[in-house]
Order: sequence, then structure tokens, then C-alpha cells
Amino acid sequence: MEPTVHPFSSLFQQLGLPDDDASIRAFIESHRPLPDTVLMADAAFWSPAQARFLRESIAADADWATVVDQLSVALRDA
Repeated sequence: MEPTVHPFSSLFQQLGLPDDDASIRAFIESHRPLPDTVLMADAAFWSPAQARFLRESIAADADWATVVDQLSVALRDA
């Protein structure tokens, strides 16, 4: 069975955030750079539910893990 690949915008939908290109760019710009010493799910800008989803996605190596990793890279890229 092939793993499901989620588009970047779908992660923002899942997190309850605006998912259009401009909003995604604005979110990343306003929250970066995220220090390497901070786990993405521990960043102060997430709600408890968002942080839980991110943490569980990575821990379970869920279908969302790849796109969560992509967001982490985008937030750390200066």
C-alpha cells in the first residue's frame, strides 16, 4: 500500500489555519526562524491541539509526518 502524500496546504487546513498560498507564506515569515533547539511541536505559537497533532504525527510516523517535516524545515530556514 502506498503512503498518502498530503499537500502542504492540507497541513494548514488540518491545523485550522488559512491554507491559501499568501497566508502560508505569511505564517512562515512571521514565525521564523524557529531555533534548532526548539522542537516544532513545542513552539509557542501552536495551540495545545495543534501541538498534539504535530507531536502525534511525527511519533506515529503518520501520513502527515513528511509534510510536518517540510513545515519544520521552512520555519527553520532563514
